Amino acid sequence: MSTFVVLGAQWGDEGKGKMTDFLAESADLVVRFQGGNNAGHTVIVGESEYKLHLIPSGILYDDKLNILGNGTVIDPEALFKEISYLEDLNVAVTPEKLLISDRAHVILPYHRLLDKASDKLRKNAIGTTGKGIGPAYTDKAERSGIRMCDLIKPDVFKRKLEENIKKKNDLLVSVYDEEPLDFDEVYETYSAYAERLIPFVKDTSVRLYDEIKADKKVLFEGAQGMLLDIDYGTYPFVTSSNTIAGGVCTGTGIGPTMLKGAVGVAKAYTTRVGEGPFPTELTDETGRWIQEKGGEVGVTTGRPRRCGWLDLVILKTSARVSGLTNLVVTKIDTLAGLDKIQVCVGYKFNGQVIDYFPASLEDLAACEPVYETFEGWGEEAATAKTYDELPENAKIYLKRIEEFTGVEVSIVSVGPKRDQTIVVNEI
Repeated sequence: MSTFVVLGAQWGDEGKGKMTDFLAESADLVVRFQGGNNAGHTVIVGESEYKLHLIPSGILYDDKLNILGNGTVIDPEALFKEISYLEDLNVAVTPEKLLISDRAHVILPYHRLLDKASDKLRKNAIGTTGKGIGPAYTDKAERSGIRMCDLIKPDVFKRKLEENIKKKNDLLVSVYDEEPLDFDEVYETYSAYAERLIPFVKDTSVRLYDEIKADKKVLFEGAQGMLLDIDYGTYPFVTSSNTIAGGVCTGTGIGPTMLKGAVGVAKAYTTRVGEGPFPTELTDETGRWIQEKGGEVGVTTGRPRRCGWLDLVILKTSARVSGLTNLVVTKIDTLAGLDKIQVCVGYKFNGQVIDYFPASLEDLAACEPVYETFEGWGEEAATAKTYDELPENAKIYLKRIEEFTGVEVSIVSVGPKRDQTIVVNEI
């Protein structure tokens, strides 16, 4: 496929970073279309491990152009910390390798303060990362946000920041009992960031359009999973942007006919960070075993991930709303060693079995998972190099995923490294 999106088909943390890195080898451009530094992608290349939060995974290749699209929200402080981190690991980050949309919105200090303060006051906390993502998207929708094109123009930035600081300080002091921000300090700090950002900031929609028209291969990288989508996720326990494939068009400035495929990444089980219903959650010894063996700790938050059986209702919903053309199943090796493995194939709700994900959290909480049981497989799964070398029970498991979702499993991951990837069908 010439243009395709790689996105999470569950609640995130599915291995999108590894898959983006793996598939980027044959791409010319890698583009982020939503989210900010609240994401976390771990990529292992040889003996080196890279933890990325904002910059696309294609940055690890010297010959790829990486783009942060207009649908992202960018914290300049976090961006330059990540650039320094990568440069310390001998990964160059230059305007030849990274471009930032002039329409992308800027996260400012008041966004981070408001994010943390507002979540504290909620009766049921969202479990936000506190990175300022939600408040930045709020300002975008309210039409008071500051974009990259504003930040790099000193007079425009000063005028808009003065107006925003006054309003945000009133809110911080009177509603949240927080200390006010100093305008001069923020302006000076972010003006310095602006000077450094100027070479990176371009109209990336034009560049992307031209590259696609020139038959370049473009990989769009999702930052969070489908169930964190602002419209189709477990609202309000979601992120503040559209994580599904449709977000590519609004988040990068290309038309829908330019996107040719959608690759959904899913673990062989299900995990979730933060609050909200989780139908197949395992709170017993099996859940703790999966958590420990799978190393299930959030890259960005450091929080342990809740673990549960694979939920095919979720994957079928992802296939529908994102038009998935291919599936990637990761961490098949983590389940190795279990005698029996269960898979959710429906929910009992109001006396009947449904195979879709309800919008209402109250309805979802009332759903009882319907399971099918599969025979487990051994540790040889972790050393398989081809599909034929996978244990027979693992192949039966994968076939059931395809059958239920109607989407072929094209790649299977049996470990965190690039070479622990089995290509079943070319994407």
